[in-house]
Amino acid sequence: MLKKENAGIFQLENGHWGYRFIVKCDGRRKARKRVRDESGNPFLTKEQAAAARKDAIMIEKRKMLGGEPTKPVRKRLCEIYEEYCESGRLDKEYSTKKKHDCLWNNHIKARFGDRYADDISSGEINDYLAELRYVNNYSYGYIESFLKLFYLIFGQAYSRNYLSSEKYSRLCVYKNGKIKMPVKKSVDIKDIVTYSKQEMEQMDEYFKGKNVETAYMIGKFTGLRSAECYGLTWDCINFKDGTMRIEKQMKTEDGLIKLKSLKTVNSKRKIYMHKALRDYLYELSQKIKEYEVTFAAQRAQNEKMILDADGSKRSSLELVNTLPNGKIQTEWAIKHHYKPLKELYDIDFRYHNLRHTYATNLAMLNIPLHILKNQMGHSKVSTTYKYYIGLSIDGVDILKEKLSEI
Repeated sequence: MLKKENAGIFQLENGHWGYRFIVKCDGRRKARKRVRDESGNPFLTKEQAAAARKDAIMIEKRKMLGGEPTKPVRKRLCEIYEEYCESGRLDKEYSTKKKHDCLWNNHIKARFGDRYADDISSGEINDYLAELRYVNNYSYGYIESFLKLFYLIFGQAYSRNYLSSEKYSRLCVYKNGKIKMPVKKSVDIKDIVTYSKQEMEQMDEYFKGKNVETAYMIGKFTGLRSAECYGLTWDCINFKDGTMRIEKQMKTEDGLIKLKSLKTVNSKRKIYMHKALRDYLYELSQKIKEYEVTFAAQRAQNEKMILDADGSKRSSLELVNTLPNGKIQTEWAIKHHYKPLKELYDIDFRYHNLRHTYATNLAMLNIPLHILKNQMGHSKVSTTYKYYIGLSIDGVDILKEKLSEI
């Protein structure tokens, strides 16, 4: 007995699902109805029935047009990954490719490399991900990289007809059976780390006059990512209207420093500068005119031609984060200050935490969500929203003060 139906998909009284369809071609008409898959197993979910219906319609259309459906070609996972490296990830960043190769060569290859893709179940991979988390004690964020790579590999297999639609759906589509992360525990939930007003004052004092002061000031007053900060060039700063254009990021590939396009479309944006930052950068731009005379020989010797995002070459002296003598700076420069800050002030300094602090402070000022999202260059509004619900030390102090007024 049928229980309910929706666009060719129906549910049986026992809770299982089925599908029906009618195909018309060249005046011919063919109807089909199924409640089990090719292996005789019932469709346990609506999604399974829908995927099987889609495959069945495609097969019937091919038959009616005189062409037999092409059966999936069996391939081992190592063959699929090799093909993915050659043709499936041309649009990926250099760092992403390196990460994929590391995950594959050091972990996944030994466990699944020689296995045929259609022989691997989502349960096996879920067990493997759980093993990485609870036996190997890898971080939750690191394991997410494994999950993403599995999806990419199986997506490659499906697009090249190495997996049937039904098999791919079981691995990557069906909500109740697909590959997914281990259950998140409380220890896996990371708070947004922000710095208090006192800690910021201590860092102001510490970074004053140091080679990385410019990077610190940019991080403090704009919340730029470190790669965006070090990829900033002077032509992207407009002192007249107090803005800076964020268009590129600095990356090191095979030992070469390059300016690369930003990772997402939303990352390209216009930042409105705090007056303190605008004054600081303007004063620095005037000092550079003096440096060009005082350190002319050193700057000429230290100048490097770096590859720009559009493939052209530009002088490293055009970067905002360049020393007076012309030496280029990268994000590694500021990482050397982690230890001294810990020893002096017991501050766990991370450049990205300046970004967290900046965003949280703007949220506390009730900056509209869509504006903060734009300033931070977030792709998802959910990423921005967490700054409105996160608690900073200063925010807690305000809460306590307000509670005393009740």
